[in-house]
Amino acid sequence: MEGLRARLGYVLRTSAAGLRATPITAAVAILTIALCLLLVGSFSLLLTNMERILDRFGEEFRVTAYLEDGLSSAELAALGERAGTAPGVERVVTVTKEQALERFRASAVGRAALVDGLDENPLPASLEIVLAPEHRSAAGLDRLAAALGGAPGIAELGYGADWVAGYARAVSLVRNLALAIGGVLLLATLVIVTNTIRLALYARREEVEILRLVGASRTFVAVPYLLEGLVQGVVGGGLGVALLWLSFHAFVPVLGASLELVLGDVTPAFLPASACLGLVTAGAALGMIGSGAAFLQGRLDG
Repeated sequence: MEGLRARLGYVLRTSAAGLRATPITAAVAILTIALCLLLVGSFSLLLTNMERILDRFGEEFRVTAYLEDGLSSAELAALGERAGTAPGVERVVTVTKEQALERFRASAVGRAALVDGLDENPLPASLEIVLAPEHRSAAGLDRLAAALGGAPGIAELGYGADWVAGYARAVSLVRNLALAIGGVLLLATLVIVTNTIRLALYARREEVEILRLVGASRTFVAVPYLLEGLVQGVVGGGLGVALLWLSFHAFVPVLGASLELVLGDVTPAFLPASACLGLVTAGAALGMIGSGAAFLQGRLDG
């Protein structure tokens, strides 16, 4: 037990001394990891918010059946009953011409002036048909549209499935692009971190050689350097998350109009705690792998 405690104390002291002895190389490694994870986190942040708008549309998948003019109350009720029995329908909301007009007036500032000068209400009555959760998909929308299409009294069906599908394709494209760029960034960061840590090892090569001469195992010699890489990676990951958080709160108010084009009316949100922890963990892994690669490379060169 005493021997284990002594070894652990040596590893911690050696790691701390190594970080103090090479502050510039440690700072370069930390900043490199931080900048890499800042870029990766930015893509993750964009994807998270784009997926939130898909989730919102998933919760609100609905078909709007615009009705012909001149329908009686009985015909309107009959159409509502027919729509309610269609496959996958959870509920049907009937919107009269008068209600449609009131909604139009209240939907945005200045729209009331567009209809106030008209002699008659130009907006049609409609049925807002909401799908059950298990049917809230593009396929569910298509089935409902096929069931109601061409029904007497229904002038047109609107459900925006093409828009949702196109937006989903855009999210998939951004995700694939993020994976490709993230992979390149992580690889480039690993190379930079490895070479940076290798410089620190080179500056302490005499210490490593002495430990080898007195019979220290490869693991015993390597552990302090791996711990240094771990510390640098955790600090770099934390710094990257902090920079991402500061950038998010600094630029979201400025870029509000541009973000609205991408996210619609979904309020931008920062990454969840699990994603932030994942970025810090990725930084720790980069630091440890870089240290291990630098140590192994140094041994091979020696």
